[in-house]
Amino acid sequence: MSSTRLYGANVHANGIRQHYLRYGGKGQPLVLIPGITSPAITWEFVAERLGRNFDTYVLDVRGRGLSSTGPDLDYGTDTCADDVVGFVEALGLDDYILAGHSMGARFALRAVTRGAKGVAKLALIDPPVSGPGRREYPSKLPWYVDSINDCTHGAGLETMRKYCPTWTEEQLLLRAEWLHTCYLPAIVKSFEEFHEVDIHQDFPKVQIPTLLMCAGKGGVIQDEDKDEIKQLLPSIRIETVPDAGHMIPWDDLEGFFQGFGDFLGARP
Repeated sequence: MSSTRLYGANVHANGIRQHYLRYGGKGQPLVLIPGITSPAITWEFVAERLGRNFDTYVLDVRGRGLSSTGPDLDYGTDTCADDVVGFVEALGLDDYILAGHSMGARFALRAVTRGAKGVAKLALIDPPVSGPGRREYPSKLPWYVDSINDCTHGAGLETMRKYCPTWTEEQLLLRAEWLHTCYLPAIVKSFEEFHEVDIHQDFPKVQIPTLLMCAGKGGVIQDEDKDEIKQLLPSIRIETVPDAGHMIPWDDLEGFFQGFGDFLGARP
């Protein structure tokens, strides 16, 4: 099947350059916000499929990929959520699906509660539910720091394999190529805010159809977390991909798409 990738582009929104990749170009718009060390290009294998049914936009979060970066920027949760709000406004999107993975899910949720307009549905893919007084996020900061430093120096396949031993060679090579674009202070700030910012306060404010997709083997969202979130947002739909860790589409791509069920409307 031919590629659905259309182009990469930049837009000035919320005071910075935001780079994105676009796929498909037809159907309902879908905006995807990746996780803490995932430039947009690393989600291409997912976006290619989404592009068959949706006008798909994958964002480089500030401090990653080809979007604005550097020591003069703020990398806090609220600012990054406002980037999402500004991004969709700059592109004039309406009636769109907003999806995010991990850190990106936290930003997507916060964007909705900070006034993002035109969101039809919200898909939260295994967001960290750590926060003040809560269980720590299971991954540790040195894993991110060491891998970024290795790639900044210049790392290849075997170096990446020690960090992500179950990934395919293609996935590892792509990560080795792009991980150096993750600005380390931005990564540290995001990781710190996994523990300093409690996103649970946002759930009761959501008034649109929302899906929470959980990794069965990730350890990020546990049964008690699902129960709490369901109490905060009774209308939320919760699905679990049983055979996947936190990086759900990397572990079980078909399970990832099946995890959406009929939530998206069309089935990628």
